[in-house]
Amino acid sequence: MRIFPKFLLSAMAPAQFPKPQVPEIAFLGRSNVGKSSLLNALLQSNQAKVSSTPGRTRAINFFAIHDRPESQQPQMLFADLPGYGYAKISKSISAEWPKFIEPYIKERPTLALCLCLVDSNIPPQPSDAQLIEFLKHAGRNYLVVATKADRLSGNGRTKAKITLEKGLDTEGILLCSSKTGAGMKEVWGAIQAAAAGEDVSPA
Repeated sequence: MRIFPKFLLSAMAPAQFPKPQVPEIAFLGRSNVGKSSLLNALLQSNQAKVSSTPGRTRAINFFAIHDRPESQQPQMLFADLPGYGYAKISKSISAEWPKFIEPYIKERPTLALCLCLVDSNIPPQPSDAQLIEFLKHAGRNYLVVATKADRLSGNGRTKAKITLEKGLDTEGILLCSSKTGAGMKEVWGAIQAAAAGEDVSPA
């Protein structure tokens, strides 16, 4: 699939959000989960900044996804939300949630899918479980994607999937790797299905 992404804007208040016109895919996850790397792999570019210091993203960064370079109207938007769960910045990020992150997740009319990113190499984290519960209560279409799967063996990936699904009380977790490309086709499939109006949340 060939896409033509373009950085659109950064927003730190609902008034700064782009006009809701096309389906939007939100990327949420802990600050060191590899969110920017996954975004860049999906965007087929390096538009999402990868920092060695977790928690640098403090705004919602919007990317317009076009199917042709000359297209004026994007097919969808990607929304890169600030990370959470990193000790040094968790308080400041938590303080920002009610201001613009929570309103975006709860009220955004064109939000088609929330991708909740977790690290496949570590046990289920309480902050990830809280996010999933929040998305459930908000009635959002969501999918859990476990990153960095290239660091695990085949047997390790199977065990990680079982452990995460049990610990996070959710099913259908997709394992992927932005490094090797494993699982990216499935992630794109879920994004396209959600953009078309399908419910991809676990049953």
